[in-house]
Amino acid sequence: MTDALQHLIDALRDELQQYGGMLALLDQQQEQVCARVTDDLLPTVMNLQEQGSVMQGARRLREECRTALARTFGLRDEAPFMELIPRLPASFRPLVQALVDENNDLLRRVQQRARQNHILLSRSVELMQSLIGSLVPQTRPLTYGHAGRMASPALPSRALYDAIG
Repeated sequence: MTDALQHLIDALRDELQQYGGMLALLDQQQEQVCARVTDDLLPTVMNLQEQGSVMQGARRLREECRTALARTFGLRDEAPFMELIPRLPASFRPLVQALVDENNDLLRRVQQRARQNHILLSRSVELMQSLIGSLVPQTRPLTYGHAGRMASPALPSRALYDAIG
């Protein structure tokens, strides 16, 4: 049990570190959008995608460790931390509970920041579409699709110099 418990603690710490890395990247993205530093935005998006993959790997490893520990206690594989923590040695309970709580808190913050960034980026795209719409006459009004996103208008088939002259 000691090895399984130590692997779980290490996995929880790694997951916490990965969430922290994601939050830092999301903060960086938000600063870039607000400061209109568009040249750095694409590399940040790529870093966010990479960090998302690393984060998923850390979460998968933590789940494997949690499952292994649940098995050592004779619990079902899906046993949540609420069932595991009371079975841990008393000296480890506060540490594991704190790591679980920190991970949950940081995950909520990551999700909140990702939503904020999505709104900022969506608004930037809407403003850009509006600018383009003022430069190139639209053949149809902007509408929202089934997914709740604004549908991109098709550009006119005529050449730009035909539209101007």
